[in-house]
This record gives sequence, C-alpha cells and structure tokens, in this order.
Amino acid sequence: MSWWFEKRKDELDEEIRVHMALDIADRMSRGESREQAETEAAREFGNAALVEDVTHESWRWRRLERFANDLRYALRALRRSSGFSITVIATMAVGVGATCAMFSVVDGVLLRPLPFKDPGGLVEIHESGKKGPLSYGSPYLDIDQWRQRSRAFSQIAFYSSNTGRASFLEGTAGTLHVGSATVSANLFDLLGVHPALGRGFSVRDAGNSVKADDEHSLLLSDAVWRANYGADAGIVGKTVVMNGERFSVLGVMPRGFTFPFAGSNTNGMPLVWKPLVLKDEDVLRSHNAAPYYDALGRLRPGFTLAAAEAELKVFQPDVVKSYSEPRDREIANSISLRRYTDSLIDGDVRKALFALLGASALLWLIACLNATSLMWARALGRRRELAVRSALGASRWQIVEHLLMEGILLSGCASLLGLGLAAGILKLFQHGLETQYKIHESLTLNLPVLGALLALTVAGVLLISAWPTFAAARASIDTALRQGSPQQGMGRAQRRMRAVLVVTEIALSLTLLVGCGLLLRTIYALKHVPLGFRTEHIVVANMTIPSYKFAGRDMTTALYQPLVDRVKGLPGVESATLLTDVPLGNTFRMIFTFSPKGNSADAIRRAAIEAQFRAVSPEMQQVFGFQMLRGRFFNAGDTQTSQAVVVVNRAFVRAYFGDDRDPSKILGENLVSLGKDRRALVVGVLDDERQVSVAQSSLPEIEVCIPQITPESMFYKVAEGMSMDLAVRSQRSISLITPELREALRTASPDLSASTFSTMDQVVEDSFGSQNLAAHLLEIFGGSALLLCLAGIYGLLSYLVAQRRQEIGLRIALGAQQWNVMSLVLRQAGWMLVAGLGIGLGMAYLGTRALRTLLYGVKADDPWTAGAVALVLLVGGLAASLVPARRAARVDPAEALRAE
Repeated sequence: MSWWFEKRKDELDEEIRVHMALDIADRMSRGESREQAETEAAREFGNAALVEDVTHESWRWRRLERFANDLRYALRALRRSSGFSITVIATMAVGVGATCAMFSVVDGVLLRPLPFKDPGGLVEIHESGKKGPLSYGSPYLDIDQWRQRSRAFSQIAFYSSNTGRASFLEGTAGTLHVGSATVSANLFDLLGVHPALGRGFSVRDAGNSVKADDEHSLLLSDAVWRANYGADAGIVGKTVVMNGERFSVLGVMPRGFTFPFAGSNTNGMPLVWKPLVLKDEDVLRSHNAAPYYDALGRLRPGFTLAAAEAELKVFQPDVVKSYSEPRDREIANSISLRRYTDSLIDGDVRKALFALLGASALLWLIACLNATSLMWARALGRRRELAVRSALGASRWQIVEHLLMEGILLSGCASLLGLGLAAGILKLFQHGLETQYKIHESLTLNLPVLGALLALTVAGVLLISAWPTFAAARASIDTALRQGSPQQGMGRAQRRMRAVLVVTEIALSLTLLVGCGLLLRTIYALKHVPLGFRTEHIVVANMTIPSYKFAGRDMTTALYQPLVDRVKGLPGVESATLLTDVPLGNTFRMIFTFSPKGNSADAIRRAAIEAQFRAVSPEMQQVFGFQMLRGRFFNAGDTQTSQAVVVVNRAFVRAYFGDDRDPSKILGENLVSLGKDRRALVVGVLDDERQVSVAQSSLPEIEVCIPQITPESMFYKVAEGMSMDLAVRSQRSISLITPELREALRTASPDLSASTFSTMDQVVEDSFGSQNLAAHLLEIFGGSALLLCLAGIYGLLSYLVAQRRQEIGLRIALGAQQWNVMSLVLRQAGWMLVAGLGIGLGMAYLGTRALRTLLYGVKADDPWTAGAVALVLLVGGLAASLVPARRAARVDPAEALRAE
C-alpha cells in the first residue's frame, strides 16, 4: 500500500505547488513584485506541512498505513531480538500444537456430525432381561411387533452388519476388500439419506423386506464407486460380482455417507449394502434358531427417550410370551434404549478424550504464562525506549498498538508452527488412533479445527501481550527518562506479578505430571499382569478368508492344513498355528451361549453361561506356551473321524459349577455338538489367560479343534469361513519373515496376500486400550510442561540477578559470603516452588479424577505418585535456580559498583 500513499502525497504536493503558482501569478498581474507576491501568497496559504498532515489524516486508508508501519517496526524489533522471538514462538507453538492435535481427535471422534438427517432422533433398541441388554440383536418377529404397536417411533428399521470382516468385490481396478451390511428396505428413509446416483431398495410389504427384483442388488458407497469403478456414472444397472455371486447395482450413496457409522466396526473398509430378504428362519419363535438383527428407530416429534422406553417395556412381556423356552422369555422380557450417537463412543472413552483435551489446554496455558513472563520482562526492559517515543509525540494507544502487533506476530508464527507440530503428533500416534478410536481417515484441516486455531491465536495474543503492554504503556515517562541506565529494573509489584506467573506454571505443571505419573504406573501394572501365555517371537497374520472360492470343499483339508504345513517348512519357523482370534486380538470375536441338555433348574441356570469361542489347531500350545490345569490339549490324533473333543478354561469351570475347586470334574462332560450325533467331550482345562484385554479378568472360554470341524458342523461357517489368524513362532525378525509368509499365503490363495502382519507384543500393547495412547500423550505434555516450568524459574531468577547486580555487589563488598548470596537466590526459588507445589497438589487431587476410568492398579489419589512428582519438580526447580545463584555469588563488587 506504500506506493499508493506516495502517489497520493505526490499529487497533493503538486496541487499545493500549482495553487501557489497561480496565486503568485495573479498577484504579479496586479503589480506586485515576485518577491512580494511569493511572501504574501505563502502567508495567506499558511503552513503547507500542516495542510499536508491534515489532508493525510482525512484519507480513508490512513489506518492501514499505520498498520503497515507498525508491522514493519514490529518485524524489525523482533528481528533485532531474534533469541527472544524464537524462544516465545517455540514456547507458544508447543502449547498450540498439543491443543490443536487433541482438538482434532475430539472433533473427529466426538464432535463431527453424523451424515444422517437429525441424528439425535435415532435410537438403538435392545431387548433386555436379568443379565442386562442383549448385545447380539433381536429376532425379526419381535422387531415387527414394536413396529406395529409403538406410537413413539415414526419408523423402525433393522440390519445385520458384517462390516467387521471383508467381502471380495470384483471391479475394473481388481478385487477390493469391502465391508457389507444387510439392511431392511426402509433403513435409508429412516436415516434421511438417499442415493446420489440411481435409487434405493423398494419395499415389497409391511415387513420392510424388498421386491423380488431387488433381492440380488447392491448399493455402493462413494468410496467403492470411485476406487473400484473409476466413478463410472453408468454403473447403475450393471452387474458386479461379490464373493462369487452376481449383483445388480441399484445406486451409489452420497460421498461421506457410511452406515454403520465409521468408528463402530468398519475397520476403515469401504462399504456396500445388500437388501435384507426375510427367510423361513425369521418366523421361528426361538432365540437360538432365529437370526438376530440390530434395530434402529426414529423418535416422533414430542417423544423423549424415556417415554419411548417406557412404552416398549409395557408390551414387551406380551411379545416374548410366545417363546417356547423359559430362558428365552427371561433374557428378553424388557427393553433398553440408547441414542445411536451415544452407542458409537463408549462413555469412558468420551471422558478420557475430554481429559486429554483438558491436559493439552493446561499445557497451552503453561506456555502462555511462560511467554507472558518473557514479554513482561521485555516490556520492562524497553521502558526507556517507549518513554522516548512518548516524549516525541506518540500517543499511549499508538504504543499499545505497536506492542500488540509484536504479540500478534509472535502468536501467529507460533500458531503456524504449532499446526505443523499438531500434524506431527497425529502422525506419530496414527496407529493408536486407528486401534483405539477407529480413526482410519486422515485428520485434516476443517472449519472447526481452523476455528480452534484462530481462537487459540487470539487468546494467546490477549494473554501474552495485552497485560504487559498496557502495564508498559501506563509507566511514567518522567521516571523512565531520568534513569541513568536503559535497563530500568522492575518494582516490587512487577517482581511479585512475575513470581505469581511462575508459581502458577509450577502448579499447572505438577497437575499434568501427576496425571502422567498415574498413567505410567498403569502401563507398568498392565505390563506385569500374568497373561497366561508367551508373546515373544510370535508373528501374527490377520487373514480375510475368501470362503466362496472353497464352496463344496472342506476348507480344513483344502486350505488350512496345507497352509500350516507350508509355513512350518519356512526357514527359522519353530511352530505355526491357526486360530479364529489370537488372545487379546480383535480380529473376530465370537460369544458362545452354552445350552446343555435337560430342563432342570440347574440346567436352566447353566444355560445362561456365555463363553468366548475359539477354533484352533493343535499346534497352538507350542506357539503360545500356555499351561494346562487338567487333562490334555488337542493333538494330531484329533481328526474328523475321531471322538469330538473340546477344551475349556478355569473360568468356564467356575461359571459351570459355581466354583473351580476341582476342575477335573468337568472332564468327560458332553457340552456341544460338532455335527450330527457328534457330541464333544471336554478333554482338558486351560489355566486362565487374558482374552479380551489385559485389564479384564479371564472370561469363560471354550475351544474346538479345527481339524475336527466338518462342513456339516454348526461351527463351520463362522469358524472357518469368515476370518482366521495365523500365528508363527520364529526367532527371525518380522521384517525378514513377513515376505516369505506373504508368499506362502499367496500360494494358498491369492486373496490372502493382502493379509496384515503384526507381532504378538504389538497385539498385547494395543490391548492396553486408551491407557497406552493417553500415557504417551501425557508423556509429551508433561515433559513439555516440566521444561517450560524449569525454563520459567531459570528465566525469572536470571533476570532478577541481572537487575540486582549492583545490590549484590554492594552486599559482597560489605562482607557477604558466597553462600549468603546463593541462599538469597535459592530462598526466592524455594518459596515459589513450595507455593506452586502446594497449589498444584490440590489441583492434581481434583484433576486426576477425570483419569479414573483409565487407571489400573493405582488409585487416582495415590499419594506416592503425587509425592514422587512433587519431589522431581522440587529438585528440578532447585537445579534450575542453582545456575543464577552461582552467577550471583560470583559477581565482582568493583565491576558491579562502577557499572552505573
């Protein structure tokens, strides 16, 4: 803009010159001499410089010119003090980066709106009974009764989700792994979302099934349409192949739409939807025989969640009366409702995320306090400069504008650097975010994140600039100009204010460090929990099984056994096993509901047992090295033609008998059937092991032997046709053995080459849950807070020593010893540390309650952790103050007294 102002100034000068020339010429034409005419014209016109200034002030862009001048002056001032500028920018960037990173996570997990119409009106409907809400859905006949009799819901839809495992969709770009969900025809109407291309499923009857023409059809997600079919606008009506079956494409859903919502169980895979077609099994009045569906309803306007739940509870006992089994009536005689938005994120996870966001905000506040202290010192050091500017005519507001401009530049640069740090933090913790919070897409800039960044920048400017700026602008000009030194020391009020800032930093830092300490103790406790199996030197391959390619064949003999034999022959492989899910894994978890023969009261009680189900090969014990409590594990003699056998664990015995004092009592029991007339005997009892998470005690478990499962077995489809893990024990590193394992999988079936690999140690670490991610984040936050706190103590004491150099020299000249001078500085550091630690312990006692759901093996108010952290901070603070103290003790009295 300067060229524009210069041009206008030149035009004004030319206009004044022309005006003066015309006036002089007019006077000369009336008979005056040139000298007399010039003198009179100048006298009549007045002060030309004043006219220029007044005209300049009246121009519309004057404020922009002042802004540009302030900006240039601030840049020069900050460039001259490059060390100060870099320190403030780096300090602020740490706080901004941590807060932006955590806000991005909270926005991606909790705040980002669902891609549905009025998501707050969507409600999950669960049957409930003596053991609480059922987690595996409800039969169609029950859902149909709710739809007919309820007045609280405008619509009720249902679906069966298989998105946790992949289907194989063939396309122009090759075979794509997709998640598939089977949905009732009215589901998309209920969600208020319609295809962007083509149409949705057509309703055939009141049961919300589909027309016959739509039974073999698909709806594609936008991601599948683009990735596998190149965004072909003519895809509607074409035939595609999925899992070996042919489907007609009805339409493509809008970009960004996904259901079940990403983060629930989609594992980052793109989705397709199939229509739900009712079968004969859907009208069976049995929880054991009828398929289960997840029910979703939309509340009518004016109905609350509590009113809808009360209404369904009234007639639910009538709904279950037709069940023939007493157990079926007991477990489903009530109703439990939950908003769909609440079902996506566990309440403990929600609390943990907000606790981490609060921790990052504390770090940002500590950074701001540190930067404020630095800005205060800089403003006091420039009092003489600012007084000179005031004496030369600068108004108080002009000085404030200039100093605020410096704060804006510093905070703006810190925000840009902090944005880069936030991206780095998110990249560093990408694996943890995917594992714990199901964030598979990149967390990129969006309006909420940019708004948070802008708010942090503005708040940072106000915190680090406004207070020191107005204090400096109010300083007395006369007092500052009379000082003999340009570095005028601060008064008692200013010293106290900077000390208060440091004390606040110490208190906030202690709060963060106590939370970090509690989580580190939690991780330590989790790592020392006896797992019941070995984890070292085990590589795990998560396989998605193309079962449709083995239709009509026994997958055990056609795929699994040849694969295990091939892997065993690889160099360095000690043993290998197949299992539906490794311990603590999250690939494919199945719950087996145990229903023994008989109708006695004892049998009905036992029927309520729910056990973790796992199909394994006999080599599992060699790979994981777990202990048998009684009996034996599977061996090579357990085949399809031998006696069917199963293995249970100690927790199963405890649930079955009510205690586990004699686990051998269950040996020989007939528990399940592996096929027609093939009742399986219990041949062994495993010692307890952790299956779901390290922090959760052992659950009842039942295992079947893969070689004994035939295509006629009730377990065949779910145990062998969905997913399988391959666990390999080898002394070779994962990087060396993975290519050979991938080639062995590709040889067994080309679709298995896309399997993912990890180590068993990584599986265990992932099972720590949010504790591990939170601990690592708080390590960064707490470490940064500790460094900022110690830097604040060091900076304040160094400044005080520099300002009191003459006083210290006088003390030494009068006979003070070095230890007297050092104790003077250390006492000042001591009272700040004691005050900060006292306040911080109180804040930590209240603040760590937010971390209670993340802790294991340690209490939120653990005194040992708080004491250890306080001791570390005390020692660190004294160490930071020792350098200024030694510098003060070495002051030369003669040099200090001559300095002024």
